Amino acid sequence: MTINTLKDLYIDQLQDIYSANRQSLNVTRDLRKAAHSQELRDALDAGVEGIEQGLSQVKELIQKHDADPRGEHCKGMEGLAAEARAHGIEADIADKDVRDASIIAQYQRMTHYGISGYGTACAFASRLGLEEDADVLEACLDNTRDGDEHMTAIAAGEVNPAAAEA
Repeated sequence: MTINTLKDLYIDQLQDIYSANRQSLNVTRDLRKAAHSQELRDALDAGVEGIEQGLSQVKELIQKHDADPRGEHCKGMEGLAAEARAHGIEADIADKDVRDASIIAQYQRMTHYGISGYGTACAFASRLGLEEDADVLEACLDNTRDGDEHMTAIAAGEVNPAAAEA
């Protein structure tokens, strides 16, 4: 797609978010399987639900603008997903708490990419006068931030102290 206008860029960013969410969904499911802490597993389950909800909402926004949700492949998330697999799932980490700390770090990297994407798309939607779109994207942004803050609390409260004793 040729990008000539802010609206074109907006649609491109939505497609990027859609692709990023699809990739992070699969990795998050796998991170959940590798996690030891029940609190972390529960948070990753909530993350899966949030990503699925975001996927659905972004898909609707893209289709509302007569575009193909799969019109973009997010290479940024491709790299983050590969890193999450390498360091959160496949790495030779003997201690379960250290692995959980690594899983949180990898998940949060993907989450921060999502925060950036939702924030940018929300700003574009607002500038374009697409207030309904902006409201949806703001809700996705808030949910993503909440999930990130929850992961930070798990890391600080349970996982990192246990990992420090390994």
